[in-house]
Amino acid sequence: MLSIKRAAKEIKDIGFYNNILDDIERFLGKRKPSLEEIEEVLKSNQEILNSYKQLNVEYNLSNIHLRNIDTDSLSPQCQNEAKEINRNLNRLREIEKYTLNFEQSSTLVIIFSVEFFVLFSVQYFIVLLNLKEWQWWIYSFFALSILIAWLYAKKEKKKFETFSAEFKELYDKTLDLIDKAEKKGCIKKEDLIIEQSDEHV
Repeated sequence: MLSIKRAAKEIKDIGFYNNILDDIERFLGKRKPSLEEIEEVLKSNQEILNSYKQLNVEYNLSNIHLRNIDTDSLSPQCQNEAKEINRNLNRLREIEKYTLNFEQSSTLVIIFSVEFFVLFSVQYFIVLLNLKEWQWWIYSFFALSILIAWLYAKKEKKKFETFSAEFKELYDKTLDLIDKAEKKGCIKKEDLIIEQSDEHV
């Protein structure tokens, strides 16, 4: 569902992807590769393609470069399949953020940031406010916050694993549905491709 042509064009033209373009230039051993060369690298080098996908997901940009099917223009026998494909595409966009590794997700960064703030507060209360007689209560609160953060991180990691598995299964199923609908003459996949994102400035 990712358009290699669109990915290549974005990497070539949009500064947001400069690091990926640098990787492609290093891979090819030349500066300013053509669109066709970038496409070939993306097709042959899974690691560079994954970097593009990862960057998009980190910044809430979708790697699903297909628009929903306009069901109004379809014959009745095609509408049910099209509606199922649309439901699947919506769900895939909704859970795409969980395809990131949990260790690289913003959720973990937030948990660590909160814990750092709690630690700073603990030191502030004990040292600057001279609350040494309360220090064991304060340290106990900090220890409790660590336990809560650990339990929350564990729960979130499980959520990432569950939704990531769902994404992979639904992705393959939806691709299969799209291929079948195209073979039946209900849709043309190329007509569904979103050529460029409105979210890049």
